[in-house]
Amino acid sequence: MKRGSILFLQSIILLTGIAVLFFMIRLPLTEGRAKELDLFHIYADPFILYGYASSIAFFIGLYKLFRLLGYIGQNKLYSAVSAGAIKSIKYCAIVLSVLIVAAGIFILTSHHKEDDPAGFLALCMVTALISVVVAVVAGKFENKINKFCRITPASYSGGKKQMHQDQPHEKL
Repeated sequence: MKRGSILFLQSIILLTGIAVLFFMIRLPLTEGRAKELDLFHIYADPFILYGYASSIAFFIGLYKLFRLLGYIGQNKLYSAVSAGAIKSIKYCAIVLSVLIVAAGIFILTSHHKEDDPAGFLALCMVTALISVVVAVVAGKFENKINKFCRITPASYSGGKKQMHQDQPHEKL
């Protein structure tokens, strides 16, 4: 990939992270029931705190994607560090989808009888589906890199490629 394309994608990822963070900070202030509350009570809401805690997986996944693009720029796509970054992205997407489904189940079981949680549940289903799709694509991509490089999972953290028994050793 060209350096300009990688910088463009990295800037898109950075802007996405900033936009999501702004949305997460600003949205609780504009919610209907928050108009009469002070800042402490708005941000001390357990569901808001759960949303912030759940977003950690999203931001870690964005960071790992940013780093992966850096590895691609260094021509290290088919390396153990890239496979490790993709594996982290896959796990972040899985964790995020589980947390989103848990939030949907919580709202479904504990909403007021006068409230209609259909919109929130639809949003939960769509975002959980997107997270699962990201996890599946990352898993497939991780498998392709592992097959190409013949990387063992133990070598992800060290960043070094391990040789298998059936792989010929280079002669000096």
